[in-house]
Amino acid sequence: MKIIVGITGASGVVYGIRLLEVLKERNIAETHLIVSESAKQIISIETDYELERIYALASHVYDNSDFTAPPCSGSARYDGAIIAPCSMKTLGCIASGISTTLITRVGEVCLKEGRKLVIVPRETPLSLIHLENMVKVQKAGAILLLASPAFYHEPKSVLDMVDFIVARALDVFGLGMDLELVKRWDE
Repeated sequence: MKIIVGITGASGVVYGIRLLEVLKERNIAETHLIVSESAKQIISIETDYELERIYALASHVYDNSDFTAPPCSGSARYDGAIIAPCSMKTLGCIASGISTTLITRVGEVCLKEGRKLVIVPRETPLSLIHLENMVKVQKAGAILLLASPAFYHEPKSVLDMVDFIVARALDVFGLGMDLELVKRWDE
């Protein structure tokens, strides 16, 4: 399985980083990583991770301004993308069909090719414009997975809450069920 992971400049970059960690630890997917410039700043503010350490978690890393990268083309073979976290700017661009970055182009390609696109928006409260953009991408085929962890699995740490979102994102690709990241409702 090949999955593109986009990390944008919204708060909550830990979602994208943890997703990469889980995919690498379990060796369950080839990952293609794109980190926006804003995300690089947020990573330094919100985490202790060095960019090189994050890049090492991915199979391939692309610059967000590289429109010659393979994920720009619908002919490139990959199963889909997860944008976690997804800023409202990125969401708005994807909803409007505006590809100004590699991440927004990946979103556009997933939608036009009918590939899985999981968007993890990270904003609160939401404006009407945010909600309208969410409706647009949902109607176009994206799956919106709000960064809203549940509590039935009795999380003991922030990482437990992050793992809940990561497991749900991987569920979309059929990869989350056996990860044992969180206790399921039916367990």
